[in-house]
Amino acid sequence: MIEHVLDGSGVRSKRTMYTAIAKTLSFPDWFGHNLDGLYDCLTDLSWLPKGEHVLIWTHSEVLAKADPSGYRAIREVLDDAVEGATDPSRTLSVVLAKPQS
Repeated sequence: MIEHVLDGSGVRSKRTMYTAIAKTLSFPDWFGHNLDGLYDCLTDLSWLPKGEHVLIWTHSEVLAKADPSGYRAIREVLDDAVEGATDPSRTLSVVLAKPQS
């Protein structure tokens, strides 16, 4: 299992989330910084090593509070991408880490 930790503490918009995910998962240059491009990259992952990839999103509540509709859109794409993987040798799981109290 290969863990990719996305620190969402500074993510306050869909646009900044695209950049954060792209950096965390080392997206290729062709990533379009939109929901369709996000889905395409998340279901491909061909540039990453084979195996189970786990995206751990910390501080997701920051985006949820700052941009609720953007948060819902990103969550929907993440959920769809987990189900829509095109390469069974590179799978994706997403974990939303709860804030520490």
